[in-house]
Amino acid sequence: MYTLYYSAGAASLALHAALFEIGAPYELVEVDLSKKRDASYLKLNPQGVVPTLVVDGEVLRESAALMLLLTERHPEAGLAPQPGSPLRGRFLQDVVWMANTFGSAYRLWFYPADLDATEENCQGRDALRRRIESSFAELDERLSANGPYLLGEQFSAADLMLTMYMRWSRKMPRPATEWPALNKLADLVCARPSWKHVNATEGLSGWR
Repeated sequence: MYTLYYSAGAASLALHAALFEIGAPYELVEVDLSKKRDASYLKLNPQGVVPTLVVDGEVLRESAALMLLLTERHPEAGLAPQPGSPLRGRFLQDVVWMANTFGSAYRLWFYPADLDATEENCQGRDALRRRIESSFAELDERLSANGPYLLGEQFSAADLMLTMYMRWSRKMPRPATEWPALNKLADLVCARPSWKHVNATEGLSGWR
């Protein structure tokens, strides 16, 4: 039994979809991220962010680590290449790279107050936009050459993560879906029952 602490559309989104894909029993606890000093939640996650996942009574954090853990615990779900597969290294690289690349950039994009002075703030946001767009361009080129998924013909949890990060770009100057191969991947992932379930459960709309 898993317990996922989530906030609608936030960094818990891909993990929520993965739990549905796996088919294991889980419960959801919604976290109001506007209550930064919610003492009860801070006991679970001192940073006050999501996701937090309770696994057999153990409280765990960090979205990339949680995604890798779920794929390891449920190999039958087929969300990751198994050890020994030639695709295993690429999958692990993708999950960690996306968390490090998109996670940190989006954090400052959505919370520009974390940047320093006003002028530096503007310059910093422009640099963040270029970094995000450059990463999308890199991924689009890769998918165009060897798609439609990050592992070619094989769908994986990495595609759930990428679709979550693409969704976050929907109101940016150049959303991810303007890149053709990324747009195709988004269509494929959003057509899956897991993504439809998560959208309905979390009350998400306005994208796909």
